[in-house]
Order: sequence, then C-alpha cells, then structure tokens
Amino acid sequence: MFMRLALTLCLLICFQFGIGQQTHKVNEKKNDSAIFGMLDEVVVFASRINEKIVQSPITIRKADYKYFQSAPAATFFDAIENLQGVQMITPSLGFKVINARGFTNTTNVRFAQLVDGMDVQSPHIGGPIGNAIGPTDLDIDNVELIPGVASALYGMNTINGLANFSTKNPFKTPGLSLQQKTGVNHIGDAETAARLYSETSLRFAKIVSPKFAFKVNANVMKGYDWMANDGTDINATANNSAGLFGINNPAKDAVNGYGNESSNRRTLSLGGKSYVVARTGYEEPDVVDYSVQNIKGDVGLYFKPTKSSTLNYLFKMALLNNVYQRSNRFKLQNYFVQQHGLQYQSNSIVAKLYLNNESTGKSYNLRSMAENLDRAFKTDNNWFADYSSAFTSAYQTGSPGADAHQQARFFADANRLQPGSASFNNTQEKLQNINNWDSGAALRVKASFVQAEVQVNLTEAYLLNFKKRTGIDLLIGADHRTYIIQPDGNYFINPVPGKEFENIVYAKTGGFVSLSKRVIAGKLKLGAILRTDKNDYFKQTWNPRFTAVYAVNKHHFLRASYQSGFRYPSIFEAYSNINSGGVKRVGGLPVMSRGIVENAWLQSSIATFQSAVLNSINRNGLSTDAAIIKNAALLKINPYTYIQPEQIKSIETGYKGIYNGGKIYIDVDVYFNTYRNFIAQANMNVPKTRLADSIPFALYDRNRQSPYRVWTNSKTKVYNYGFSAGVKYQLFKTYMLLANTSFARLHKSASEDGLEDGFNTPKWINNIGLTNDHLFKNFGAALNYKWQSAYYWRSFLVNGQTPAYATLDAQVSWQVTKLQSKIKIGATNLLNHYYTSFLGGPQIGAFYYSTITCDLHK
Repeated sequence: MFMRLALTLCLLICFQFGIGQQTHKVNEKKNDSAIFGMLDEVVVFASRINEKIVQSPITIRKADYKYFQSAPAATFFDAIENLQGVQMITPSLGFKVINARGFTNTTNVRFAQLVDGMDVQSPHIGGPIGNAIGPTDLDIDNVELIPGVASALYGMNTINGLANFSTKNPFKTPGLSLQQKTGVNHIGDAETAARLYSETSLRFAKIVSPKFAFKVNANVMKGYDWMANDGTDINATANNSAGLFGINNPAKDAVNGYGNESSNRRTLSLGGKSYVVARTGYEEPDVVDYSVQNIKGDVGLYFKPTKSSTLNYLFKMALLNNVYQRSNRFKLQNYFVQQHGLQYQSNSIVAKLYLNNESTGKSYNLRSMAENLDRAFKTDNNWFADYSSAFTSAYQTGSPGADAHQQARFFADANRLQPGSASFNNTQEKLQNINNWDSGAALRVKASFVQAEVQVNLTEAYLLNFKKRTGIDLLIGADHRTYIIQPDGNYFINPVPGKEFENIVYAKTGGFVSLSKRVIAGKLKLGAILRTDKNDYFKQTWNPRFTAVYAVNKHHFLRASYQSGFRYPSIFEAYSNINSGGVKRVGGLPVMSRGIVENAWLQSSIATFQSAVLNSINRNGLSTDAAIIKNAALLKINPYTYIQPEQIKSIETGYKGIYNGGKIYIDVDVYFNTYRNFIAQANMNVPKTRLADSIPFALYDRNRQSPYRVWTNSKTKVYNYGFSAGVKYQLFKTYMLLANTSFARLHKSASEDGLEDGFNTPKWINNIGLTNDHLFKNFGAALNYKWQSAYYWRSFLVNGQTPAYATLDAQVSWQVTKLQSKIKIGATNLLNHYYTSFLGGPQIGAFYYSTITCDLHK
C-alpha cells in the first residue's frame, strides 16, 4: 500500500510540474536534459526496423549501458528486474527467469531471450538458462524488451514477449576491459555460514583493419547458491480420517523434501484402520552441493564487405554448475551449452544462420536421487513390510497410533544411508550415472536446433518508386527451425517403431509480410503484419498484427494495437518419455500418447475417490470392497486429448510523453489478453483392466494401474488484463527519479477445468529509485526500493500463496579517471530480509558486493 501511494504521489507531482507548466508549444531551444534524448532513442525489435522509441507501435522498454552502470544491481541482468512491466523469479544464484504480463514458471517457454537477435534457449528445455550464454557486464550495450505478444514478427515462444541483448561492436568499442566482482551472501543464514562470491570478466576487442575487427569475452563465476528449505507439509490432510496431523502425519511431504511424494507412499491397513504412509526421504541440502561455478566465453569476428554491410561470426559457450528448476529441482553439473552464428546485414537485408547445442553433462534430478537413495538402502516392499510389522508389534503392546507410527518408522529406517557418510556419497555418485529415474537420477540429454532466417526491406532495396508513389514501407521475412534430439533411452525415445534410438527431428517454418504507412500529414502511422507458420504435426497457423501510432505533437505519442500469437509445444512437451518416480511423463503428440489418453482416468478424481474410500473405512466401518463400490461414482474418465498449439489474442494501448522542458518522461500501457489451449500437464492413470466392474477396484490399488503425466491443453478460455506506468524525472541537474508500477489480473471463464497453467504473477509490482552519477566530483550513488504483492503460485511441485516482499538495493561508485577505472560498492536486499520469489524456490537474502572495472580503451 505504501508503495502504491508513493508512486501515485510521484506521478501526481510529475503531472503537476509537467502539465501545469506545459504549454501546447514545447520550448524548441536546445535542451541538455538526459530525458530529452528519449525522443531520439532508436529501437529495432518492436518492428524489425530502426525507429524512435516514442514512435514504436507496441510497448517496448530500452535500457542502455549507462543505465546498467548506474543501477543498484550486481549485474546488468539483475538490473532488468527493475524495468517497468518486468517480473523476475530466482530459482538459483546462477539462474534467473524474466517474464512479463503473467503465466510465468521456472522454465518460461512463453518469453524469448535473444542475444544480438539470436535465440539463446537451451533446446530441450525450451527456454534460456538465465544469462548462461548471454553477454557479460563488460560487453552489454543495451537491452530492448517487449512486454507482450511478439508472435507476428518473431513466431514461436514469444506470446509473453521477448528481450534482446545487444552487445558491443568491436569497431565502435575496441580495447581491453577487466572486471572483478567480489561479494558475500548467506549473512545471518541459519542453514550455513556466510559464503564468498567471485566473478572475473575480461573483454578484448581490436580493429585489425578498416574491414575486420574481433572481440573475445571470458567470465568465471563462483559462489554458494541460495538454499531451498521449505518444510511445509503439502500432504497434510492425507491422514485426517485417522486423526493424525502435523508431525504425527505418517505421509508428510515437505515442499523441499524429496522421496516422500505420491509414488513413495502406500495405503496400509494397520490396527483396524487404513493409513497413508510415505517413505522418509531426504531434505534438499542432503542431496545437492550448493556450490556454483559457471564459466562462459564468446568470440566475435566482424567483417565489413562494403561500407553499408557487415558479416559476423559469433560463438558463445558456457559450462554450468548450479541448481535449475522445472517440475522438479535439478543439479546442473558440467552442463554445456553453445551457439554458433552467422549474421549478414545491409541497408535492406538481414540474414541469420545459427546452431544451438546442449549436453546436460552429469546433471541429476534431486527428487529421483532422494527416492533411489532410500531404495538403495531398502526396497519399497521390504521397507513397508518392516514398517507394518513394527507398527503391529508396538500397537499390540499398547502404544497409541501416533507413537506406533513413530516406532515403526524408526525400525524401518534402521541403518538408513546418512548424508555425508562414505556409503551415502558412494551411492549418490552411482545413482548420478543411472539414466532411469525409477532406479537412478541422471539427466543425460543431447539436443540441438538450427535456425535460419532472413528479412528484406523491399521498399529500401527494390521498390523505391513504389514507396514514393504510395508512401508504403514493405518488409518481408521468413524463418525455419529444426530441432534435433538424440534419444537417451529415458528422457527421449524416438516413437517410430524400430527407430527408438535414431535422432528425433521436429521442424517449423514460417514467414511474415509487414506494411506500414503514414497518413494525416505524417502524424498517424498505420501498420499491418500477417504471419503464417507450419509445424510438422499441426495445421498452418495465421497470426495478424494491426497497429496505429499517433503523434499529438513532437513530444506526445499515442499507440494502439491488436495482435494474435501462438506457441507450438516445445520438444519436451511434444516428445518427453520419462520414468519419473513411478510416473511416466509423456509428450502430447499422438505418436507419444496414443492409447493413453483414450483409456485413462483423471488422477485428481482417483485421489478424491481413494480419500473417500479411506473415510468410509475409518469413520463408517465399511469393508474395503463396499467402500470402493459406494464411492466409484467419484471417478472421472480423462476428457483431454492430443496436444495443440497455444493461442493468444491481445489488445493494447499506450502513451509516451515528454513534459516540463524535457525533465519528465512518462510511459503508460494497458492491455487485455485472451488465451486458449493452454499447454499444461494432466495426471491420468490407466487401469490394467478393461472390465467396467473391475476398474474402480484397479484404481484403488496402485499396483493395478499405470500412472501417466501427459502434456495436453486446458479447455478453459482464460483472460488477463493489466497496465503499467512509469516516470523518469530529472531532479535538479544530476538527480534522476525513476518510478514504475505494474498491475496484472487474472480472470477465468465459468468453464474452468483446473488445468490452466499457473498465472504465478503478483497483482502489483512497484519500483522507485533515485540515481546520481555525479553526486560530487567523481562519486555517484543509486537506490532502488521494490515491493510486490503476495500472489498464488501454482506448479507440479507445490501450490500456495507466495508472501509479499520488499527489497532495498543500493550502490555507491567512484570513477578513478587516471586509472581508467570505476569502483562500485553495493548491496541487493540491503536490509537482509530473507524472502522467496516463488514457492519451492530458495530463500534469498542480502548480497553485498564490490566491483572494480578497468576500461583501457586508449
């Protein structure tokens, strides 16, 4: 509430000073204000052509090198979080996820991340691993971010937007740059002592001749990851009918405890009652080394065949060791990602050809590791048998039910593998190399994709007379992407009989036509784009975009747009074939899930049915057979079918304006989105019988059914809407006030089916900051206060309310001119109030750091 009031006050002050003093004719004299330069700032990715940011037909944010240098953030990537309309979640110290306008998750396949115009996603994941192969602080030039649909121009995976990171051109920025960042985190952490952080970066760029230049970047980061240790029981009601709650619940499932999930539980008849009992499992710190070490580097070769054209070769690579999260949490270990790219650009043609490749190295699944550590000590059958016999013995000697359960667990866990012991470590290393999650934990995937794209500005290259006659700008483009997956026998299997271990190929081709024209004496710019795409398994899609930008005068611009977008299933959603803790996770293509969706029953209804049967046995005294017959009507057959592309339709309006002689810049956008065919997972079980009378009995007995998690589509039409507003206000000569607020709201139709993807977005995200690069002499400073409201997090790991949190970030800097260096000392979450950005994720505390940067350009 405080933040909303503060931001509202800021906006009112701006309008008071701006509108109250503004006349219809803005002072035309030269203005040295930093904000006034916004009028001439150029962006590319809103329309694929150079245009001034205030004339952009859709919402786009731009942050340049100067913004990142002065931001109170440890890295440029962290500073993106404070941009207007941006949400960022933190699964790991070395892995953060950018999103905008809702429906985020820890692997955000709806938001694309580009570097120099090339998608940097890891192929099998379907999204980027943070800034793994992105630029360093030394090489970043600017970021352009579209918070909203960008499918008409950029195709798949951009229905929530995209961010493009542009790096420095060696022709423009040669020289040697060095940076050392040293920090400390885990201050006041009850789980561990304070830990050191180190990040070393180098950039070297050289102009060899007027036609050739090159650059090299290298970065090594070491630290200790944020820890996920939420002990909340997400299976707290499993034994309510037996009167066992809290610490006495024998089916406890802690959020960040693994090995006690549904596949590690059984219903046992003990002492005249039926109980749900889970194996003990392990906490996350038991099964993962939180040490982080990420190494990355890139090489760029830049050619100038002519004065107006460039030909570049770019290579990027990273070797990762940190925690990653999707439905489960993973330890990425020796995870290698790389990209090779060729780019050609002239005044009228842009062409790209690039290859992304990944190998998961020795990575492993934390849940599967915990499950199979338990099983390595004692099989499930033996453990539950020991538990049952110990319970019966304790109960018959007079122990109450809760005490008997504790004695039974103590007996069944005797000689269990203990974290840190030699036998535990040896078993963990063995399981890390078994590529079957029912018996091991390895993640062994090798995947690639090849992307080719070209765009031609026809009116600049071939139709100059057409443009003179009609005033129409005409741009066309085409792209093709082919995924290549090497089946590993667990994660991916080629579904074609007899070709199980041949490469899987999954391709998509698309193109667009873009037209724009100025009317009403050049004040109104109208635009239209039509895009079409065809995927191997789906019908052709058509996605238009219509835009209008109206210049009220030189400093005030209104915009409006309508566009539709789409998302094809990622290769994981299309082709996965994983044995995951007793559940087979299956891709949604017909070649993967045929025979399952037609014969399955919803697991949610099975859980309701089994709970009702337990209640009938424990509270009403019915026999098991009678209880099954009584409650059979609760079972629901699976209504879902094969996967289809996800769709969105979006309406957006916005305004940009300069006030008070260039001292105030205001940016506002409002949007309304409609989503259909959300791609999501549905749990469904297939009984091992086709006899109708036997199906309820089979669905009560876990040994008589096959559980699946199938990628499919929600049947619900979902709406979301929101707005954002931001202001930049130049106070005095060197102070800059930056404030923004974002509002996002979800609305579902009455036919909600429970399979919609998680909105996972706060209603309010607010930032207010103050910077001064010239506080006195060569000293600068910056502050940023962030507050976001509580929100509901929904995922396969955990559902629940994520608490609101607030952070204060700060930095002071000193420009050492004689040494061509800059020293920056700062802190994120300065007050060290630990928070989590999403449920199931780590607790994030303060990070205190110092950075020394040397730019030896001369």
